Amino acid sequence: MKTVEAIKVLWEWDRRGRAVFAVEDLRKMFPERSHKTFAEGLRRLVLQGFLERAARGVYVNSLSRLSKRYRIEEVAVCLRRGEYSYVSLESALAEYGAISQIPMSRITVMTTGRSAEIRTPYGVIEFTHTSRGERDILNSTIFMEGRPLRIARVEAALRDLRRVGRNLGMVNEEYYQEILEEQAAARIDSSNSVT
Repeated sequence: MKTVEAIKVLWEWDRRGRAVFAVEDLRKMFPERSHKTFAEGLRRLVLQGFLERAARGVYVNSLSRLSKRYRIEEVAVCLRRGEYSYVSLESALAEYGAISQIPMSRITVMTTGRSAEIRTPYGVIEFTHTSRGERDILNSTIFMEGRPLRIARVEAALRDLRRVGRNLGMVNEEYYQEILEEQAAARIDSSNSVT
């Protein structure tokens, strides 16, 4: 693959809203005749700074103009493609303000895939396996426009925390109860406005 052509392809994908790619995606984007030629081209793009290796088999367009706000989640999605994954445990509870400590440079993700801890340039992704079914996951998580991963509802995040045997001492029960009451009131308001 020629560098100039590769940059044009990466630019076009960036324009379409995508900056994170599995190696299989890149193989389709740059269909080289041989595995060796592809591997050499990929290595060259990384050395020249056009691609960044985020994790094993996952690369990021270094020149992307897209927001990096959820880049770590984009990498997580790419790593567990074909599985159901969602932000939960300490990361979700911190977003709700239900725990006293905010995890820095780390995201906790429940997944139907295998558990693992993966270091990336954007922080550590901690995958924890769940055997919950698709319907249960969809009902206990929230989709947010523009966010790659769904996020657990506060009660689901606490349930996940208990299930995996994590430290419950950091959960602020008072805030947790307030959040539950606010969510219940919001659900009642939204159901009344529909009728």
